[in-house]
Amino acid sequence: MNSLYKKLVEHGKKGYYPMHMPGHKRNTQMLPMDNPYGMDITEIEGFDDLHDPKEILKTSMERAGKLYHSKHTEYLINGSTVGILAGILGSTKKGDKIIMARNCHKSVYNAVFLGELNPVYVYPQFIGNRGINGGISPQKIESLLINNPDVKLIVITSPTYEGIVSDIEKIAEIAHSYNIPCLIDEAHGAHFGFDINFPKSSVECDADIVIHSLHKTLPSFTQTALMHINSSIVNYDIIKEYLKIYQSSSPSYILMAGIDQCIEILENQREELFNNFYKRLSLFYDNMKCLKYIEICSFNKESNFHKEDLCIYDSDPSKIIISVNNSNITGLELYNLLLSEYKIQVEMAAKDYVIAITTICDTEAGFRRLEDALMKIDNELSFIENNKNYHITENIMIFTSYETFYKEKEEILLQESADRISKEYIYLYPPGIPLIVPGEIISKEFIHDILEYKESGFTLRGLIDQDLNYISVVK
Repeated sequence: MNSLYKKLVEHGKKGYYPMHMPGHKRNTQMLPMDNPYGMDITEIEGFDDLHDPKEILKTSMERAGKLYHSKHTEYLINGSTVGILAGILGSTKKGDKIIMARNCHKSVYNAVFLGELNPVYVYPQFIGNRGINGGISPQKIESLLINNPDVKLIVITSPTYEGIVSDIEKIAEIAHSYNIPCLIDEAHGAHFGFDINFPKSSVECDADIVIHSLHKTLPSFTQTALMHINSSIVNYDIIKEYLKIYQSSSPSYILMAGIDQCIEILENQREELFNNFYKRLSLFYDNMKCLKYIEICSFNKESNFHKEDLCIYDSDPSKIIISVNNSNITGLELYNLLLSEYKIQVEMAAKDYVIAITTICDTEAGFRRLEDALMKIDNELSFIENNKNYHITENIMIFTSYETFYKEKEEILLQESADRISKEYIYLYPPGIPLIVPGEIISKEFIHDILEYKESGFTLRGLIDQDLNYISVVK
């Protein structure tokens, strides 16, 4: 059996084009790096200490903060996850109440569990005929703050996996009028703020804590991320203590060098790189207007989707949403066609669309390859009118996830679990957003949705029973 190392080497030789993260796209011409073993060190003389930075790492993080216009910036080598854990737990106390977007990443739910927090969910608006989350309504946030005066923190994901951006400036303004801090999971928006054709960064929108996954959309290694602390209403010192708890005590100098190299590229080349990138993106969108059955969704301010009731404040054009909503194939079938017939690996498949992630490291040849593949596939499709109107099931919470963790459980058939209380998370991966959380009532609608996902071949995680026949419930 091949080793992982050999399999990775073989994969690199097979000619697959990565329309997925990490954002460096394996572009070794842009990012030359010598043998990593020659640079893999520990905290030796002259190379500082991430957990007590005073020299080269301190200077490097200050440069990153200047680039992003942040008061304080921390390097994260355990991904955005560690920033989310430290940011939430460092801004709350045991049992506190927080407002959180229901479409937050599972790491936010893990922070809620670890802090024994009480979540108040704000559901995103929903684009029903596409099955895509819209933005978070600032008015909903204010209403929840009025009805929950004991809230200590607001946590929002913006942009979403599909690139939908909420009005963070307005949300932060509302939150600050109640003296409540905002943490924005901007993991998919580390490239924001460097070019007028892309959304503003949440740092510029006065969010108090902003988390960026460099590796998702910029030239940096997987696991590399940044945390920006941008105000005095959160306790920077406490958050740093939580970072020491949750980050590795042996941070990789290869990963930190990757962050530093990424920052240097942005300092010196961002104007040229983003200009060229946006030209390639614009040409792609223009060339795809000829498609008959495949639709390249646009959520910009001129699109039909950019409506106030969907709370789509802005959108990220680098997230290419390829919809087969009105064709005779599914999103998963398109995903497999691109992979098997054209050697294009996209980021993920949903029921009726796939997501391709593009970055400043994508080549012109890569864009043309995706164009050619979509044109050829489109020529083989036929029209089927789709009258589906997807929905979000708003589950009822009986216990917090922490309370549920210590309750007795039993396993029963998923199809017979209606009205029972779930002991498990179930979430689609990617992107890792829970469809149900421990402590919530299992509804008939939820069971129907899960069985439909299973039948369609999607990856569902969280259940102990990987065949998705049984679910653990509170006894």
